[in-house]
Amino acid sequence: MKHLIILGDGMADWHVPSLGGKTLLQYADTPAMDWLARNGRNGLLKTVPDGFHPGSEVANSSILGYDQHLVYEGRGPLEAASIGVELEPGDLALRCNFVCIEGDILKNHSCGRLETEEGDVLIKFLNEHLANDPRYGGRVHFYTGVQYRHLLVIKGGNKHIQCTPPHDIPGQPWKQYQIQALPALARLEETLDPSRTEEGSGEGPEATASLLRDLVRRSQELLPTHQLNKERAREGKDMASSIWPWGGGYRPQMLPLTERFPDQIHEGAVITAVDLIRGIGHYAGLRVINVPGATGLYDTNFEGKAQAAIDAFRAGADFVYLHVEASDEAGHDGSVPLKLQTIEDLDHRLIQPILKELANGDAEGIAVGLLPDHPTPCEHRTHTADPIPFCIYYPGIEPDAVQTFDEDAARDGAYGLLEGDEFIKLFMENGPLNAKR
Repeated sequence: MKHLIILGDGMADWHVPSLGGKTLLQYADTPAMDWLARNGRNGLLKTVPDGFHPGSEVANSSILGYDQHLVYEGRGPLEAASIGVELEPGDLALRCNFVCIEGDILKNHSCGRLETEEGDVLIKFLNEHLANDPRYGGRVHFYTGVQYRHLLVIKGGNKHIQCTPPHDIPGQPWKQYQIQALPALARLEETLDPSRTEEGSGEGPEATASLLRDLVRRSQELLPTHQLNKERAREGKDMASSIWPWGGGYRPQMLPLTERFPDQIHEGAVITAVDLIRGIGHYAGLRVINVPGATGLYDTNFEGKAQAAIDAFRAGADFVYLHVEASDEAGHDGSVPLKLQTIEDLDHRLIQPILKELANGDAEGIAVGLLPDHPTPCEHRTHTADPIPFCIYYPGIEPDAVQTFDEDAARDGAYGLLEGDEFIKLFMENGPLNAKR
């Protein structure tokens, strides 16, 4: 039995008054998702453990069964892995957004969809003026990622700092969310588990927080002077007027899925347009498949991703994690129409072609797991920790009574409420075994 997880990032939502009190999954036209729910078994999954921020790094690695108390190190190290930056002991890796700040307000977390080529120009500019600045002692380096999402590595940095994700605070005064030290947390971790801080530096949290605040301040002085930003302003586009470091941590210790499920996974792959998910895939031992035209936005190549998954199975993969970011970005934008479009595109342009492949027999013997990682309600414009609906289908499964794939229907599913590694164990071990009986 082969296994396919289809993940619509952030597609779960709240009930929307303008949609007659329905959620977006309930309102959207989703015949393929509903077919999976109707012919499979359903439930709810708690993807964000208590005490953790509902970030995609937490939710996606939880879905794969990783205990966040043991592996969580923030987004930065995952971004590093995704772009081939090997972290050394003591390296603090942080996700580094280009954001648009106007006056005292953080206008948006993405500079109005900065292109990767533009980001690369600005990253080189920052390395020239900041990484090479002798006052930082060669400890600072910026790396180009994708679009507005980049990487900052501080050699000898301390991870015990408080950094607010910029997509949590659009339209708010940014100075209220400047980076702060968390010395009490550092002392607690050293007391409870000294081995967890072995990779850290001798530098205290306040020194690292001060360094990062200084980098932010200087980026706000430098970036608006760059010709690229001046041109964007003339064209009426948002400038990349500041860096915003967050999600810092050291290299995580994650056991590859091939070792956790040796009887089920011999070769696995991850398909995504998002560096963060590539990084999780890297540490989980999955091969990264890049699809031309995959953008992470509403205009992503849905058909290409579906075909890439089909081709991966034909080439010998027995596990594929197929991630689509589009709905999450629409939720951050607060756009109900756009999010509805991304959900329907996921259904019509990605899931339906895969189901047709299952129906013609070429992909017989594939278990399918369908779920979001977390809700990104349009009203809220950021992630929440609410449990998400999930569905598992495979040939021979005994369906439950659920008829549609949505947040409310899943509550009546046969699996009930799962958490921790219960979903991935059920999907990888119990489901396929039951199918053979």
